Formats: sequence, structure tokens, C-alpha cells
Amino acid sequence: MWILDSWCGKGGAGFCDAGQGRRITREDYSPPFYVAFSDPARQWELIEGLSGHCRVEECTFATIFGDVDGYAVWAGRQVAGAIERQSRQDTELYNVDLRCDQRWMAERRISPCTPPDVSRFSPEFAQDLRVVCIAAHGNPLRPHDCPWIEVTPGGDCREMIRGSETTLLADLGSMIAALDPDVILFPDADMRIPALVARAQELDIDLPLSRTGRYTRLSATSYWSYGRVHYRGRALLPQGRVLIDTAQSFVFNEGGLDGIFLASRLTGMPPNFVARHTPGTLVSAYEAYEAVSRGIAVPLRKKDPEDTRSFACLQEMDRGGMMFQPVAGVYRDVTEIDFTSLYPSIIVKKNLSPETIRFPEKAGFLAGALAPLLDLRVSTKEMKKHDPRYAGQDSVLKWLLVVSFGYTGFRNARFGSIGVHERITAHAREILVMAKELAEAAGFSVLHGIVDSLWMSGGQDIAVVQQQIRQATGIPVEAERFSWIAFLPQNDGTGAFTRYFGRQEDGSLKVRGIAARRHDTPPYIRAMQERILALMQAAETPGGLSAVQGDAERVYRVTVSDLSRTPLEDLVMKKRVSTTKYRHACLEGAAVAAYQRAGIEIAPGMTLAFVVRDSGRHIVDPSWKPVGADLHYYRELIDRAWKEVSFAFADDCRNGTKGAISTCPSCSLRGEGLLTPPAGE
Repeated sequence: MWILDSWCGKGGAGFCDAGQGRRITREDYSPPFYVAFSDPARQWELIEGLSGHCRVEECTFATIFGDVDGYAVWAGRQVAGAIERQSRQDTELYNVDLRCDQRWMAERRISPCTPPDVSRFSPEFAQDLRVVCIAAHGNPLRPHDCPWIEVTPGGDCREMIRGSETTLLADLGSMIAALDPDVILFPDADMRIPALVARAQELDIDLPLSRTGRYTRLSATSYWSYGRVHYRGRALLPQGRVLIDTAQSFVFNEGGLDGIFLASRLTGMPPNFVARHTPGTLVSAYEAYEAVSRGIAVPLRKKDPEDTRSFACLQEMDRGGMMFQPVAGVYRDVTEIDFTSLYPSIIVKKNLSPETIRFPEKAGFLAGALAPLLDLRVSTKEMKKHDPRYAGQDSVLKWLLVVSFGYTGFRNARFGSIGVHERITAHAREILVMAKELAEAAGFSVLHGIVDSLWMSGGQDIAVVQQQIRQATGIPVEAERFSWIAFLPQNDGTGAFTRYFGRQEDGSLKVRGIAARRHDTPPYIRAMQERILALMQAAETPGGLSAVQGDAERVYRVTVSDLSRTPLEDLVMKKRVSTTKYRHACLEGAAVAAYQRAGIEIAPGMTLAFVVRDSGRHIVDPSWKPVGADLHYYRELIDRAWKEVSFAFADDCRNGTKGAISTCPSCSLRGEGLLTPPAGE
């Protein structure tokens, strides 16, 4: 059974088997949730009343902390909520909000996109699937505004569908029926499909996106994650096919189809679900699948909330990752060493899990669950060096492992614990300091360090240092060589931690934190900086940068002089809005108002595209209807982008003599380094 798609239905789960003619099957399945009371005698009335409404049985079930006596209750989430309220939180609930299709598969240790004889942790995909690309032209925020649709069944073959709305929908439906795709790649599908399906139903046109004729609905939501507001729009998911919004899916853009299928294998969630959720949600799903497959109940809420602690204790424990601040400048012959999945490796090697904080001799659930994921990441990281097919899967695994650490400190993490979180960062600080000392003992000068990476110059054989670090930690260390690298300054002149660019030994350029990498940079300004960086890429040494300085300055001057003639669509900015009601005048607030005047509903976390018409009066135009541009404002943005890259042309920045580790200006002890706040949602 090769499960292409799965969904939850009343009293069971549905599956589409891509290995047997796309057969649709249904499994009757209504599993119980579990409830345990700290004092069952006090809750006898509640238990007795519950038994009169649904099936209730006494039982013993396993948790990561050990076996628990309680009750199995055959009812839904609403009943679980009522139990929680009526018991006044004097209860622990388990397996309440698991998807029934995921739970059914986990109990049988099968997963989507996986043949019976293949491991969930295999990066190989041999299934022959029919993939079709569909693109609807026009403004996706106005889904009914669709002048034509392009369908690409595969290869270079393309079909254009034009005509009236009725013709468009009828021809699209006929083409989908004829092609019968397993996977549909559709930019902005989640904005387009609900309107297309609704209109087809109104016009009595068959639009067979779903193989069952039914759809799973995801509601829109705004949520906080890592200090930012994010937005996930509503979606209509066809049953029996995979529909991917290629413009909005983070997992698809990171890993492609194989990345989505791998995440589906690992989490037990259908590809349609995987494509629309964040790595944090997927890690939670992965841990839930691992727990159920091992016979461990999944708590509805974290069992051990953080205890009250003194400020001195917080200062000692809650310190985050180690960082060494660079001195701004350009350096030659620099080596960057990077630990492969440092934090997850610490979890596995130190056997860290909520239940091992007090009982370190136990085999930790979290460490055991992450171990095969970590092994797979080590494999794909090596495999992608020889075969680019594995690069997308490696990227998805990297993100899953990255957030697995942050998730340990998330207040709602099922298997999280602030104690685990703090121990991980404590070990990481020790490892980075040890790596620094080993590098310096080998003659290297450390220029910069951030959590799991070090940049250094000088020294002799980096392979010896790598081997010493791996022997001491058991964690693989990768090395990259730079012909030169520029660490940029902050506004106060001290080195920035995450803004740099440099030429690697293979001639490629690595860029972080500057305008060319930021999502809110207008295309016109991004293109200028990318052209200048391409010129710099030809310089094999810091001294060679002076040879391209004149050409770079000409690019800058032409960009400034042509600003008044550039098309307005090249000046579009994209900003994520944190609220729909800004108390102070700002461009984001003006963009919200402009979209609302156009009749478009806005929610926190959405990304809005606009052109700044008057920055002083905070007037902007939506990207699809720009009126004009504030040239003075855009000239300032050009100057900022030029300042970032032109820093490397200054004579005092190219001498390559700087590089002692700098410290936080407010730190009284030199060489102590800096501490980032702990990660977490």
C-alpha cells in the first residue's frame, strides 16, 4: 500500500492507494482518548455521569514518565474539553487531538508515501506519480479575476485555456479528468481553488479536483512563532490528490516534492497537510507518530510547566547560545567550521528528554525519537554532495531538527521541558568554547562565532582540528574555505553577528543578512546589489576588490540615475503585518488600509505587497494598482544597499589584520563572548 493521501471522516479514515490504481479505501476507526485524575475519588460523580453518555473503561496506559492508571473514553474533543473544565484542571488528558488517519497508521507502523518493504527513514522515492502544473493568471487576491489558465501536463507541453468563466472552468475540468493527476502544483492554489470550486458548483460544472468529490477544509489562522506573527490562509484540500500551493508552501520551496514526501513519511501526515504547515507543527506531528507507534500516550498539555525560580537561577541557567562578536572588516583565507545539527545531536548524545531530567539513567523518549532523524540528516548531507536530488530532503531535515530544539522550550510542546532546553544550550556553549580553544591551540585566530559555527584564519591543517572536535564531541563538523569574507558593521560600528558576505574557494558567494537576501527589498534594488556582488565575486583576494570598485560604483550611479524611469512593479515592497490596527502612522498600516479599501480582508501575519507613493505622509498603493513612487524614499533604500556592499571597498577594511574576538560593549569581561536569548516559540 503506497498511501498518496489520507483524511479523517466521521467514524473512520480514508486513504488513496497510489500503488493499486489510485484505489480509495476507508477504515472504520474510532479510538478512545485517555484521562487520568490526580484524585479519582473526588471526581466520581464526573466519571459516573460520563459513563452514562459514552463508553468508559478503566485502564492503564503508558506515558514517557511511566504507566498511569486512568480511563479510556470513546468520545470526541468536546467531551475532553468538558472533562477538563468540570474537573477544574484536576486531570491529565492524552491522545485527544491526534488525527485519526495518523493514529491508525502509527499503530500499524505504516506511513504515507512508503512501500511496505521500505523504511520511513529512507530518502529514496521510486513511485511513478503523474504531476501536473497549473497556473491561473491575474491577481490571486481577487480569485475571480482570472483571464486565462495555463496547464503543463509534463515536459515542454503546455495548454492555454482562455475564454469566458464558464469556458475556463469547463475546459479545466475536462483536462483534469483526462490527465487524472496524482499531484497538482498550483501557485496561490489556496487563494484560487475555493473560489474556482464554489463557482463551478454554482454553474453546475464538473471540476474533478477531488477523487472522492469531497474536500478537507483548513481554516485561516494567525499565530505567533519565534517572536513574529505568521498567517496561514484557508485552504480546500482535495481528497485523493496532492494539491500544493507552490507560492506559499514553505516545505515545498525548501525541499520540492521529495521534501514533502519525506516529511509525510516521517510524520505520518498526508502530503496535503505537510505542504501547508510549518516545521514546528511537523516536528510535533513526528513526535506524536513516534509516541503512538511505541505505545506511548501523547499528552494534550505539557505535564511539567516551568517552576518559579529566582532571578539568580535564571541568570545562571537561561542563557541561550554562545556568540563571539566579530570586528567589522574584510579578511582573507578564512575557514568556517559548522557543526551538523548541533542541538539535536546534544539531545541524542546526552539522552535529554523531560523524563530524564530527574532520572538520567532512563532511555529518554525525545533522544530516542530524534536519533534516526539525525542519522538520516547526516546521510543526506553527505549524499547531496554527490547528487543534488537529495539537497531538498536535506534542507527539510535541517529545518525539522532545528525546530526540534526550539520546540523543547515551547510552552505548549507535548514533549517539551524548559529544563531540557536549558541543558541543551549549556552543553552547546561548552562545545563552542572547546572548539574555539582547540582551533587556537592549532594556530588559528577565531574571527567570529555564532551558536554552532566558527570563522577563523591562519593555522595549518583544519582537518586536524575537525578530527579533534569530532573525537571530543562525537558530532560531525563541516568546513568551508573563503578566499575572503566581509563582516559588516552595526550602526554603532561594532561587528554585526548575522550580516556578512564572502567568496568561497569554489568561486561561489555566500551572502547573509543584506538587502539581496531580505524579502522586503524591492526587485530594482535587489538587482543592483546582486550585480555588484557578482563583480566582487571575481576578486580572489581582498586586494582584488579594488579592481572592481569602479565598475561597482558605475552600477550604483546608473541605478540612481535610472530610478525615475524604472517600472513601478520593480519598486514593489513586501511587508508582513503584525496587526490590522496600527496605533502609529507607518507604511504597514497604510498598506493594510489600502488593501481594505480594495475590498480585501486582511489578517495579522499576512504579507502585503505595495509601492510607496509618499513616505512622509505614509501613502502606499497596492502592488496591482500603483499610481506613483516616492523617488526620495527609494533613493535612500538604494544608498543603504550600496553602503552595505561598498563597505568592503574601504582601504582600512581590506588589510586583513583585524580579527580578535570582540565582546558586547556592555560586557565587562573581554573574551567572554555574547549570549543569544534562548530559541522558542
